[in-house]
Amino acid sequence: MAQLRLTWKRSTIGRPDKQERIIRALGLKRLHHTVIQEDTPAIRGMVRAVEHLLEWSEVGK
Repeated sequence: MAQLRLTWKRSTIGRPDKQERIIRALGLKRLHHTVIQEDTPAIRGMVRAVEHLLEWSEVGK
């Protein structure tokens, strides 16, 4: 299964709490932190909700 590389690029200061909770749920701890997550519909939905705060790309298959 493909994976997604997610990097947190923009702060959640002044953003709704829901967006900060999504960032934390994705496993991101601090700005410029990068994690690898499985490419599932649930993860895609979370990425779509905060894509303006992230840089992301697909990794492998």
